[in-house]
Amino acid sequence: MRHPCICVIGGTGFVGRHLLNRLSGAGYRTRVPTRHPHRYRHLRLVPGCELVQLDQWDEAGLADLMVGCDAVVYLLGILNEGGGRTFEQTHVGMVESTTRAALAAGIDRYLHMSALNADPAGPSEYLRSKGRGEAVALAAAEQGLAVTVFRPSVIFGPGDGLFNRFASLLRLLPGPFPLACADARFAPVYVGDVATAMLRTLQDPASRGQIYELCGPRTFALRDILIYTGSRIGRKVRVVALSDRLARLQARIFEKLPGKPFSTDNYLSLQIDSLCREDGLDRLGIVATDVDAVVPGYLG
Repeated sequence: MRHPCICVIGGTGFVGRHLLNRLSGAGYRTRVPTRHPHRYRHLRLVPGCELVQLDQWDEAGLADLMVGCDAVVYLLGILNEGGGRTFEQTHVGMVESTTRAALAAGIDRYLHMSALNADPAGPSEYLRSKGRGEAVALAAAEQGLAVTVFRPSVIFGPGDGLFNRFASLLRLLPGPFPLACADARFAPVYVGDVATAMLRTLQDPASRGQIYELCGPRTFALRDILIYTGSRIGRKVRVVALSDRLARLQARIFEKLPGKPFSTDNYLSLQIDSLCREDGLDRLGIVATDVDAVVPGYLG
């Protein structure tokens, strides 16, 4: 019996690693392109996962890689530009190349990771580029590609850049914590639920052409996430909410630091609450996982 093969673009990232395990458990084979296979040797331990070195990420190279696959999942995304990577290249240009390559390889199924508030007219270049990329993916449906789009709020889980990052900052910075955009609201969604949503849409023809907003069961202000993280690592946190002027100043300073922990574009993204208008997980028959069920286990 032939097991279906899924090409996962961005499979070496946070969501990708969880998705590969979920797909493997469901009997799928996966193919993951990367420029540096030796950095991700641990993924070879996932049953059915094939790491493929790909140096030219153009339409022709991607199409060759996809031959024999049954579907493509696109997970590439960046929160800030740097290291030669731009929002336009990652969120738009690569989507164009990937969808064209999928069609050239005879694939008719494509899952696309977007973001809540993705909009070509959004307040930040991150959200605008995500909106343009989503539009490119949906336009490919006119060429015969069955597209499903996912718009998650901030994603949490083992290895995340949310609770783990705040925990690291709290351990490094004693005293009051100056926080920009402290009242910005999120509904953190568990990475395992996101992976399950993708798996279910692969198995459900009715999901073709659909857009799913993905949120967890609880709403947190950014200050609440910081305080919650402190409670998990045994530290009482005093949050100092920065004024709008100071928040902008902090963003301008932090975007010049190594790793760019906070940027002006991040600040602009936080001007819109990351909350779902409809419950995409419920539409897929998934009960959203609460942070209490997962976060204490990896923050310790």
